[in-house]
Amino acid sequence: MSEVTVHGILFGLSDPVRVRIFAELVQGEGRNCAAFVNVNDMPLPKSSLSQQFKVLRECGLIRSERNGVELKNYTRCDELKRKYGKLIQTILQAYHQEEE
Repeated sequence: MSEVTVHGILFGLSDPVRVRIFAELVQGEGRNCAAFVNVNDMPLPKSSLSQQFKVLRECGLIRSERNGVELKNYTRCDELKRKYGKLIQTILQAYHQEEE
C-alpha cells in the first residue's frame, strides 16, 4: 500500500467510467471486464475497458486475480480504509449523490 497515494486515488476516480466501474465492484466483488461491457448505458470496446481497469490497478484501487483464463477484479477498500479512513467512502457517496 506504500505505492498508493491520494493523488493516484483521485486520478483513478476522476473519470466517470472508472468511478462507475469501481462503484459497481464495491457492490459486487470478483467480476471480470466482460461484466462492464455497458457502462453508463454506453457500450465500451474491450480495449477501452482494459485501459480503465489498468488505471484502476495502477492507482491501487483494485487488484486482479487470474482464475484460469479469466481475470477477476476486486477492490482494495479494506486496505485503503486502513490507510485513508473514510476517503473512498466519502468519494463514492458524493458520486452517488450526483447520480440522483
